[in-house]
Amino acid sequence: MQIRDLPYSDPGDPDVRSGPRFLLWLGLGQLTGQLKSLSWGLMHQCAIAGLPLGVGLAVQAVVERSGRDLAFAGVLIVALGVLIAVGDTMLHRTAVTNWITAAARVQQLLARKTAELGSALTRRVAAGEVVAVSTGDVEKIGWFVEALSRFAAAALALVLICVGLVLYLPSLGVLVAVAVPALALAVLPLLPRATRRADIQREKAGHATELASDTVAGLRVLRGIGGEELFLGRYRRASQEVRKAAVRSARMWALISAIQVLLPGVLLIALVWYGATLVQDGRIEVGQLVTVYSAATLMLFPLRHFEEIAMAYSFSRPSAQRAVRVLSLKRSEQASTLDARVPEGDLYDPVTGLLAPRGLFTAVVCGDPDEAGRLADRLGGHAEPDEDASGPVPSVLLGGVALDELPLGSARTAVLVQDKDPVLLSGTLRELLDVPSSGAVAADDALAAAQCADVLDALAQASVDADGDPMNTRITERGRSLSGGQRQRLALARSLVTDPEALVLDEPTSAVDSHTEARVAAGVKRLREGRTTVAFSSSPLLLDLADRVVLLDGDTVVAAGTHRELLRDEPRYRAVVTRETEDEDGAKDGITAIDGLLPARAVEEIEERA
Repeated sequence: MQIRDLPYSDPGDPDVRSGPRFLLWLGLGQLTGQLKSLSWGLMHQCAIAGLPLGVGLAVQAVVERSGRDLAFAGVLIVALGVLIAVGDTMLHRTAVTNWITAAARVQQLLARKTAELGSALTRRVAAGEVVAVSTGDVEKIGWFVEALSRFAAAALALVLICVGLVLYLPSLGVLVAVAVPALALAVLPLLPRATRRADIQREKAGHATELASDTVAGLRVLRGIGGEELFLGRYRRASQEVRKAAVRSARMWALISAIQVLLPGVLLIALVWYGATLVQDGRIEVGQLVTVYSAATLMLFPLRHFEEIAMAYSFSRPSAQRAVRVLSLKRSEQASTLDARVPEGDLYDPVTGLLAPRGLFTAVVCGDPDEAGRLADRLGGHAEPDEDASGPVPSVLLGGVALDELPLGSARTAVLVQDKDPVLLSGTLRELLDVPSSGAVAADDALAAAQCADVLDALAQASVDADGDPMNTRITERGRSLSGGQRQRLALARSLVTDPEALVLDEPTSAVDSHTEARVAAGVKRLREGRTTVAFSSSPLLLDLADRVVLLDGDTVVAAGTHRELLRDEPRYRAVVTRETEDEDGAKDGITAIDGLLPARAVEEIEERA
């Protein structure tokens, strides 16, 4: 896999049983790249290990005054230098490729899971954790996958060097061969503690990220209630906890690094002392001592990879565990059994009994906003499984077909749900409205129905183009440069452009004034003529335009009819829509009692004012 070939056409099905298994799956998923990096790394390490041999031959040639041997040693050193340069260059190239491809695969998996779960993701996993996984955690996971091949090359190089030294000079080679494994394993007792401290640091950093994300998302509200200093203090305390945890973790890694400097130093001192003794006794030559000493010195370089792989694993394991926590979430356990055909017909929820007839504008009134949100998600197939339920939750039906049995793409095409707090991605307005759609609704018609004329004027004034085309004006991340009502209407226009078989709108006019609200409701009804539309709202202006109004009490449909019929006949409906008190309810009863004494038109006017 080359970087130019990214992204993957299919990132695969990850092993999400645990963090280590996920890391292993990533490593095996790019085995070719790992083998390339291993080969170049082994050539690089072995070429470095061969330098002491050339240096030793050169020293011995000078001692023996042999020009031929000195020339051979020079040619050998030059050849090894070329191999070191080529090996180092290609090792870096393949290692970076492995890192980027691993990170890209994880990001693709996260993006696919986000699209699969939709709005249910942030209710099952904190938004800050999702941000942390898709940014910092991806880098650390890629680091470990990339370091695996370099570590394997270093370990093989150490084995080859030790074997070569034993064969070259047994008297000193055995000492090095015995000491090197001890040096490599000396830090193992400290790794569990270092890993625990790294886990604590990552946990606290994740908490701080979540707190920062929540604070930024609610900054406007915080300013309104004067809570900036309160949340700033909380984030300051959280960041200080992260700093302290990072310092404790760094101290442990500093101790590990110190041990890996101290022990090899002791080995070199012992090697020089023992070797000098052997040279003095005439048992070995000076060139042989220089060769073994130089080889032992250069072995410190591959030994560093043991520390790096331990550090990479310590930091990547909690990151992989958090990625697994997101990737293991499921939309539905039921497999798709139907083809990709988009069904047509009434939209029906067996849990509440809600029926939205095909081609009609149905409004849903629910006193509990949370219950309304859960129902809206369920209508679109986004709802998470109910763990407390004794059995599986029945699927919503569209034209008698269960949404859970449809392929995900078909289910999303059939029913589109717009949240009460929709998100606008950064880009131009033209790009915002360039979404998969039936092609039956033009962008201009959708903008007109959503009453976006003032939004277009504002974007035209902010446009940097000479023609002032609002469609080419860039919208900042999450539409922060727009007001809440402007963002809501642009999101509504985007939903209208898609023209799904069934459109579910959760409080589509909650951020606009009453005059705009009436025009928006009328525009949506006109543009969606002949299409199924469900709107969750308690606004009388919108309810009065609906073809059918349904009242939910808890999780059950208790009444259905037109807005005026329910307002007249259903006290629970009046309580939600008009926010009337018990005194007002008694006044309503009084109006009903004198119904026979007043003209019908007067009674209707009094009811409307109530």
